[in-house]
Amino acid sequence: MVFGSFLKKLGEEIKEVGEKLENVFTDEKHSHTHFGHGCHEDDSHAEYSGNRYCSFAPQSSGQAKWYVDGASYFWAVSMALEEAKDYIYILDWWLTPETYLRRPPAKNERYRLDKMLLAAAERGVKVRIIVYKEVEKALTLNSMHTRRSLEALHPNIRVFRHPDHYPSGGDAMSTLQSLKNFSFNTFNLAQASRGAVEALYGMHEDVVLFWAHHEKLCLVDGKVAFMGGLDICFGRWDTNSHAIADAHPGNLDDIVFPGQDYNNARIYDFEDVSKWENNKLDRTKSSRMGWADISISLSGPIVESLLIHFGQRWNYIFDDKYAKKNPDKYQRLEIPAASGHGADRPDDGGDLFGGVRRRLHHLIGDDEQEQQHHAPPVSPGGGAHIQLARSASPWSHGMKTEHSIATAYMDAIKNAKHYVYIENQFFITASAPGDEQKPVRNKIGGAIVDRIIKAHENRENFHVFVLMPAVPAFAGDLKSEGALGTRAIMEFQYNSISRGGHSIIQSLKAAGVEDPSRYIKFYNLRNYDRINTSATMAKAEGESGVSYESARRNYDNQHQANQDYQPNTDSYSGQNRNDQYNRYQEAARRQSDNTWDSVAASYMHGGPDLHSIPWDGTPESELDAFVSEQLYIHSKVLIADDRLVICGSANLNDRSQLGDHDSEIAVIIEDPTPVQSFMNGQQYTASAFAASLRRQLFRKHLGLLPHQPCDAFDKNWTPVTKNGNDYDWGSPADRLVADPLDSKFLSLWSDTARKNTEIFSRAFHPVPNDKVRTWEDYDNFFSKYFVVPGEDPKVAEKGYQAGKVDYGHVVREEFPGGVRELKDWLNGVRGSLVDMPLDFLVDVDDIAKEGTLALNSITQELYT
Repeated sequence: MVFGSFLKKLGEEIKEVGEKLENVFTDEKHSHTHFGHGCHEDDSHAEYSGNRYCSFAPQSSGQAKWYVDGASYFWAVSMALEEAKDYIYILDWWLTPETYLRRPPAKNERYRLDKMLLAAAERGVKVRIIVYKEVEKALTLNSMHTRRSLEALHPNIRVFRHPDHYPSGGDAMSTLQSLKNFSFNTFNLAQASRGAVEALYGMHEDVVLFWAHHEKLCLVDGKVAFMGGLDICFGRWDTNSHAIADAHPGNLDDIVFPGQDYNNARIYDFEDVSKWENNKLDRTKSSRMGWADISISLSGPIVESLLIHFGQRWNYIFDDKYAKKNPDKYQRLEIPAASGHGADRPDDGGDLFGGVRRRLHHLIGDDEQEQQHHAPPVSPGGGAHIQLARSASPWSHGMKTEHSIATAYMDAIKNAKHYVYIENQFFITASAPGDEQKPVRNKIGGAIVDRIIKAHENRENFHVFVLMPAVPAFAGDLKSEGALGTRAIMEFQYNSISRGGHSIIQSLKAAGVEDPSRYIKFYNLRNYDRINTSATMAKAEGESGVSYESARRNYDNQHQANQDYQPNTDSYSGQNRNDQYNRYQEAARRQSDNTWDSVAASYMHGGPDLHSIPWDGTPESELDAFVSEQLYIHSKVLIADDRLVICGSANLNDRSQLGDHDSEIAVIIEDPTPVQSFMNGQQYTASAFAASLRRQLFRKHLGLLPHQPCDAFDKNWTPVTKNGNDYDWGSPADRLVADPLDSKFLSLWSDTARKNTEIFSRAFHPVPNDKVRTWEDYDNFFSKYFVVPGEDPKVAEKGYQAGKVDYGHVVREEFPGGVRELKDWLNGVRGSLVDMPLDFLVDVDDIAKEGTLALNSITQELYT
């Protein structure tokens, strides 16, 4: 067996394929993310025991500003990068040099990330970037492209990739041999053998490198920090309106998402992101997938904690890798000393694997000088109490495991008085006190159950709102063999929520809570749009002799390759403009172009009636132009009682929460700035930061925010160092969401979700869906109507001949009245909130198993 000596050390035996692993990678005593364990001075967190949540960082203070979705966040980042004078430090899971921080690209060439970093480097700014070094056969991030393209720009730009996925020592030969036993071209992580997966990921200091660096952070000059859920990469930029159509037949320069930035991960994954032309998604037929996310900017003393964290990461990676590999090219960072922060300590061998035995230089002074440092009392309006928490471990940071994010989550849930709002990309957690839900080990679900039981026994009006994606963002028909991993994640999530015997809802019912929906509900997001394939496109194509897609690809070539870009401008020399682009554009200018390129405004506050939005073409072509997709929730936020916010990069699953898996950061924000509000019908003093963020999110989901164009710059698109959030307290829309426990609000919330769900279900037959309880239901509700991208061309052609439509389009037979009836129906959509289909495939014993296909033991661990 591959890595047999490693497994022998652990004392674990894999008895059969499908057996779930327990506590292989984390000492159970060390996993304080469940009840009965806390962080005490006599355990492995003694060096941090003086800090709340056993974080390496003490409580601090500062100013905080939220950004809902990427348009405002990336604009604010661009402002900070443009003003950088000393340094720019970036941590990302994925960083794409060709990402535009302002849109549309044709008017904002100077704000492409690589152009901004080059301009900063030429000013003398030191740019230091750390990105996750992916397993190339499992992910398409291409961190090598990130490093090579950025470092080639200027010597002031330096990029670290970590970790190295190499076999270790005597196992190297057996590892290489095992890699010969499967084809990379057909490799399926969900079905690969344990040995193949271990060989693929490699080892470091006796640890198999299954996990990722998942933090998202940008520090500029020690004055401002940006962090949260957003990597600076393709597919993340979006507005509050989440337009998912991006065809512009009247003017190619209106394109918002060039090249591979136009992405729908449910249809196609990114492919070799160094080449824009590899995007297979035809934007005249398929929508993109909207991206819902939350990030923040910070200033003040809290930036120091983030600077120390970045320095620890950089110096550990330098000592571990680059000091040997290229010591003349890279250097350690000098980070100023700060009291109360955990030192950059060597590992003493006390962890499960024996640890990393090397002496690292101290970044912040002698241990004896460490002391607890609490934020001083802050007067209203003077700043917030903010603390940095993280998931860190020997493999990721070269220090003992820290899981202060999980501790903060559980503490926030336990101490919530009125409500908890969770918006997260994943929801995989355990409720049972023992190991009945292994391999899942984090007990955030248990904290939720205990808090609801307490509310039920005390007859409290208490509610937990959970928003998460309907389905993980992986390509493929859910019934296909290739979607085994996707279904596995879904099964873990359903077993966390409502199935499997020990879920949250089942645990509540077993404890006497007859109607758990009084206390907790789960929701998804979904939206629709109309692709502009009107007669304008056909006319311009006919007059120019150039297809729209050909001209569009020429446009993409300029904005992804842009060989003739003129520095410090937003224009090109024109020397390399392809003739097809020019010919199409000239013909398009001669057309009367009244058709809107997107109808996303129609479901936002004050938006137009669909019948009033012009279309130049036949009614049949307009009906076929409507598309829908899930609005992908990538946020990692918890809000409690309109007083506390936890925001960062950590998902609600084992990978992010256990500490020794993925590396993460988050901040806990408690803003003392008072806002007079209501809670459960009573007058209530809320926190300005928490309340405004929660209200902004609720209004967006309910369609109570106005449409947001791609260039709708306002005060909320600036760094916190410029101004705080500009929120319209007391407006009519604001008053509707002010009290999250008010019966009228809860009716508005639940009725909107229910109605939206019904509308989307009829119009687009999306899955997951509560009407689909078996695989036979799946075929009758979904498969019989749609041609799924990636199908064999002959199978697809037969589907079209049988009347099928492309995935995501309207089911025609549902609307015998044609597009007018469809518009009548879609006019009822408000916002994007929909109910989560908890009965999807509920009558299937194991949705992560089909025939003889099943997850192996190691991939179960990876998917949680």
